Amino acid sequence: MSVTSTMQLAVGEAFDRRDRAGRALADDSERIARACHAMAARFRLGGKLIVFGNGGGGTDAAHIAVEFMHPVIMGKRALPALALSNDAATVTGVSNREGLAETFAHQVHRWADPADMALGVSRDGRCANVLRGLEMAKTLGLFTLALTGGDGGPIARSTAADHVLIAASDDPAVVKEIHVTTYHVLWELVHVFFELPGPLGGEADRGTTG
Repeated sequence: MSVTSTMQLAVGEAFDRRDRAGRALADDSERIARACHAMAARFRLGGKLIVFGNGGGGTDAAHIAVEFMHPVIMGKRALPALALSNDAATVTGVSNREGLAETFAHQVHRWADPADMALGVSRDGRCANVLRGLEMAKTLGLFTLALTGGDGGPIARSTAADHVLIAASDDPAVVKEIHVTTYHVLWELVHVFFELPGPLGGEADRGTTG
């Protein structure tokens, strides 16, 4: 087989892996729409979005927060959001005294108001501190959402997240790319619901969309 043919096969497979994972998540469109409706309702109530993750998930958290706080599309309203992994002094201080697992739960406990939302990002769903952050948020009455990869891990199997959106791939690069697309879709749909006239009633207002 020629080098050109080998490379064509490799490129095709690379795109196929991304397509399979993206289409699998797109099949969960109802869950995504319900999550966005719930988030829009909470923003309408004056809530803010609290986002957290480790490593690449931490950079995703920062990206998500700035998308909401400073929309790149002109005319879109800025919505309050913060990323807990941005403050290195707080992250390392909490980790040193209380342990890494409490890094986000500690901050959620002190930042959160009942109308808020918590979004945890974990490449494989196995980040103990992301799970603990979601558990704390759930205890405080926040709407909770998780972005994970692989099979969703312990986060998907817990009751800490009202909605879990899974990029079904074991390839960390694919998971990262699907997550970026997913939170751009979340941002877009939250604004669609937020801009609808009239109240956003129903279960979403209470953050109990299941």
